[in-house]
Amino acid sequence: MMMHITKRTAVFIAGCFTAAFYAAIDNSGALDENGAVPKTPEQWLEEAAPEKREGVFKLFLGYAPGVGKTYNMLSEAVRRNSRAEDVVVGVIETHGRRPIKELADRLDTIPRRKLEYKGTVFEEMDVDAILRRKPAVVLVDELAHTNIEGSKHPKRYQDVMDLLDAKIDVLSTMNVQHIESLTPMVERITGVHVRETVPDWVVQRAGEIVMADLTPEALQTRMQRGDIYPIDRAERAIGNFFRRGNLIALRELALRQVAQVVDKTLEAHRAREHFEPSVSVRERIAVCVSSNPSAQYLIARGGRMAHAMDAEFYVVYVDVAADESNENRRTLVENIRFAENLEATVVRLERGDVAARVAEFVGEKHITQVIFGRSAAEGWRKYLYLTVIQRFLRNAPHVDVHIVTQEAK
Repeated sequence: MMMHITKRTAVFIAGCFTAAFYAAIDNSGALDENGAVPKTPEQWLEEAAPEKREGVFKLFLGYAPGVGKTYNMLSEAVRRNSRAEDVVVGVIETHGRRPIKELADRLDTIPRRKLEYKGTVFEEMDVDAILRRKPAVVLVDELAHTNIEGSKHPKRYQDVMDLLDAKIDVLSTMNVQHIESLTPMVERITGVHVRETVPDWVVQRAGEIVMADLTPEALQTRMQRGDIYPIDRAERAIGNFFRRGNLIALRELALRQVAQVVDKTLEAHRAREHFEPSVSVRERIAVCVSSNPSAQYLIARGGRMAHAMDAEFYVVYVDVAADESNENRRTLVENIRFAENLEATVVRLERGDVAARVAEFVGEKHITQVIFGRSAAEGWRKYLYLTVIQRFLRNAPHVDVHIVTQEAK
């Protein structure tokens, strides 16, 4: 029996065999033309991505126990785990709170290491086990915790540094009162001496800080319901550390800490993208001074404004020939010392046109308010002073200008 195959049919059959051939290669893991197994699209993307130098550190910051740090951290971890990220629990302190335990039970947990100390067995996070497991993300609760003697490191934040160096992302929690530089202020506010602290450089290493916030009234309500501590302890806590005044002050400290981080992140973005903003997020006040002794009045005025607005405070002077005399040099040094006592950042600008130098500085530092003094009120000095101000306004970006009257010295 003979079959007659037209040219069109032959082309169609050849195409089918070709498609089947390549499909078989794809499905069987056959070698490519270089003798290697063909890479999947995911493998190509992984190789094209930049090499990760260290893990990403994300910190959930609160102002008191019970504001929701651990719950927010676990909620994010569960979401990431649902997206097929390899997330594990390194250590979570539930403190008997059911919602925390229910969320933690939805994630893989690395068993803790048991250590005996003075006849009692304690459990600490097993850093070496986590490093061997090498997950993508690990949860480490209570960053300021002090490890029991015999642990790999004395402090839990040191364990976190090991994990980050191993390119493992870390989600962690901490209250603001444990930041080392803030502990004296916290003790003045609450009367409580904070023993467990975290160095500021550890907090600054965090790539992202999330504020777990709750109003003091809502936090006290949670206390009274027994959501944080047993009810028999709640009343004592509300009368001591959890007094409303304490909570308001601690909350402000935490908000300021997060605001500073946001501000630094914005500055880094501006520098990286060469972005010139039309507005500044945080107030920055600059006081322009000279060797005139009356400048100390301006500095004090600027310091009060900066304190009231929680603004960055600069005191700026331009190097001029007149300050080369012994008397002017002496008063200029006194003005600078006075500014430093008020915690101002003192900036010396190179010799040149005063208006142009100050305008350039205002633009570079994104100053929002500038204070000039007005001590010369008559004759050519008044004309010269007004001319400098006009040239500054012509050259400077959008900025509020305050002209403060001083007594001529």
